[in-house]
Amino acid sequence: MTTSENPPDTSAASCALALASGMIGQAAAHLASTGGIEEHQVAAYDLAHGAAAVRTAEAVLAYAAHGTDEARIACAFVADALADLLARTAGREPLWGIQPGWADPARDFLEEHRDPARLAQLCGMEGDRHLDADFEMVRDTFHRFALERVRPVAEHVHRANDDIPEEVIEGLAELGGFGLSVPESYGGFASGGESDYLGMVVATEELSWGSLGAGGSLITRPEILARALVNGGTEEQKREWLPRLASGEIMAAVAVTEPDFGSDVAGLTTSATPVGGGWLLNGVKTWCTFAARADVLMLLARTDPDRSLAHRGLSLFVVPKDRAAGHGFVLNQSARAGVSTGGRMEGRPIDTLGYRGMHSYEISLENWFVPSENLIGGASGEGKGFYLQMQGFENGRLQTAARALGVMQAAYEAAYAYATQRTVFGKPIIDYQLTQAKLARMSVIIQATRQFAYQVARLMAKGEGALEASMVKAYVCRAAEWVTREAMQVHGGMGYAEEFPVSRYFVDARVLSIFEGADETLALKVIARRLTEAAGTGNELPRS
Repeated sequence: MTTSENPPDTSAASCALALASGMIGQAAAHLASTGGIEEHQVAAYDLAHGAAAVRTAEAVLAYAAHGTDEARIACAFVADALADLLARTAGREPLWGIQPGWADPARDFLEEHRDPARLAQLCGMEGDRHLDADFEMVRDTFHRFALERVRPVAEHVHRANDDIPEEVIEGLAELGGFGLSVPESYGGFASGGESDYLGMVVATEELSWGSLGAGGSLITRPEILARALVNGGTEEQKREWLPRLASGEIMAAVAVTEPDFGSDVAGLTTSATPVGGGWLLNGVKTWCTFAARADVLMLLARTDPDRSLAHRGLSLFVVPKDRAAGHGFVLNQSARAGVSTGGRMEGRPIDTLGYRGMHSYEISLENWFVPSENLIGGASGEGKGFYLQMQGFENGRLQTAARALGVMQAAYEAAYAYATQRTVFGKPIIDYQLTQAKLARMSVIIQATRQFAYQVARLMAKGEGALEASMVKAYVCRAAEWVTREAMQVHGGMGYAEEFPVSRYFVDARVLSIFEGADETLALKVIARRLTEAAGTGNELPRS
């Protein structure tokens, strides 16, 4: 839907956003001076999400310059973001160090752009993405693959908790999907510019539109390992592993989390003990997604037994393994690299509510041998594993935001289509204001967060954007829960039936705030910490 209406005056939105940004800075300074984030975790959590909403609003305001529809979308999002901040602060003003009525100067703006009748007018207005021709071609290529190859198998994989068909993996390899972050000199498509990050976001969204578990998440683990190798691997390691990752010859899984140590990576206990020619791995990893099908694990282990070193005693390994079926496996290592260790690897499947096809596992390792040359960075990589995996996960957060976008877009399209077909009380439900307002909010949220993801991709291409990557991940993953929930609600009773894909979108969306950095840890330990640390520099939000 488009409109001939003159563009709304976005200067009022800019003023409203300035109020919100100033309030975030003031609140961060107050929290820093009154005990910090550990003493005020609830306020710090809300501060982090409020700041993420403000940064998203900044991105969509820049998008408003493209035209009337874009400006209307931007104003609607800014108004909702400001209203959300008001709800978070109401009755807690002393805790935030602010005064009641801090947003009163934006009252007229809020009344205009939160008017339900005005919001309902945006129903069907998605807004152009404003990608250039090259990225539109990337989008079209991966969208067609998702439509023709992923969607036809997505429901079966989900309902049967089945493995992802090899045809999907092979097809994605042919498209070059596994080489998006591998430099051209090692057989991939990364040229070292903006296109690397933005192309990854665009491709991931389209694959996730097809299926989160059977599409978009397939390229996440190779992406994380590839970036760790690019940033810290030896030249020999890059030449050994990167071309094989790019071609899809080998698939990777990530083994970082442990049963008693989720986001608290510094406390990991899985050990790597030096032996002749390599290392012996012993310990347990959990939530190791895609571990059965994977040919290698990117595994973080403690190479220095001195636990007081915390994250400084951790190193990162490329751990080869045989492929296995998706419902549990046991591998025995009789001899590898000429060393007989009696090594054993067992993968216990963890059944999940959604996000099926990838399969998650608890991995037990007993004397599993890995050659010396598989320590990322070689001898100089000892103790640097935490930093290398974090570099991979920073981009993984942006990619997770892109996965959330794809799930939201699929849910929105399903809800819109159903609303035009379903008749209740004598007319299609899309004719009701409440349905129109819901669909409008969905499309506004999707386009705003999409534009923020694009902006973060451009920042990361310049070596910046680490904070923004955490913000976009935190914000869009929570938004995906609302969008998919409302899409399911639009379907009424049929939304609860597995015969409609919208139920899959809903359960898949729930995992997004958990993996690649749990929402609470990301909000408190990354976003709020950065905000309060920077609070002494003024009221502006800190930039990466």
